[in-house]
Amino acid sequence: MSTATLQRTAAQTLSNEDVQQFLYAEARCLDDREWDQWLAFYHDDCEFWMPAWDDHDTLTEDPQNEMSLIYYPDKSGIEDRVFRIKTDRSSATSLPEPRTSHNLSNIEIISQQDGELKVRFNWLTMNYRYGKTDQHWGCSFYTIDTTGPTPLITAKKIVLKNDVIHHVIDIYHI
Repeated sequence: MSTATLQRTAAQTLSNEDVQQFLYAEARCLDDREWDQWLAFYHDDCEFWMPAWDDHDTLTEDPQNEMSLIYYPDKSGIEDRVFRIKTDRSSATSLPEPRTSHNLSNIEIISQQDGELKVRFNWLTMNYRYGKTDQHWGCSFYTIDTTGPTPLITAKKIVLKNDVIHHVIDIYHI
């Protein structure tokens, strides 16, 4: 499935199954390292943010002024990260890239009106590299624009629940 699978002619209400298939397809692109297909899920103005936990065990709230684990204010930052992964032009790129398995659960439609869909779900990502298996888990909050021909993610907030990180964490881990 790609974003084209859910092509619409106007803003429509997406069913729970439509939302699940959209999220599963995005996760599959990460698992299959289909970077260009994965990027197609994102709106040009999409904020991609993974806040950090502060010393009081609360999430940071302002990506402009507080620590974040990952922050891209729009799709160009995500595209740059993908470019670096694809061309090995970053010291932070994990080589070889880990094999990943993204598992999603508890998918909830929080709200849906006027072509804007808000979704919350839990996730667990297993990854294998250098003979070791590692895992990351948390929850994500997406805002999805349903007014165009295909749904597009306009905001993505990732809450990493196990944030004691033993190595670089990247977009394919979450």
